[in-house]
Amino acid sequence: MKLLIDECVDERLRLLFPGHDCQTARFAKLAGLKNGQLLDAAETAGFEVIVTVDREIHHQQNLSGRRLSILLICGRTNRLSDLKELLPAALGLECIKPGTVVMIGLPSSGITIA
Repeated sequence: MKLLIDECVDERLRLLFPGHDCQTARFAKLAGLKNGQLLDAAETAGFEVIVTVDREIHHQQNLSGRRLSILLICGRTNRLSDLKELLPAALGLECIKPGTVVMIGLPSSGITIA
């Protein structure tokens, strides 16, 4: 699966998704793009999932009809150590359907699909 790590996420997170093509927004030359522009560019580049900590993105963007999905990681903080604790729940990425948001961690206690 082709994953894009949003620029608001520690770039080292890309190393924690074994078996997936995981790139940062900076590496993919998508840094600086915001919300709708980022989603459009990520789809054009063939990404299937955007990994972010932006808790508002699913309220700001309409994902219906999109070919990609969003993995929203909600840790106690956005530090790598806190996000890393939640990744075991995120590694079953094959269940993510296009046009959905999968939320892992706080405020939910598990996985919520919106």
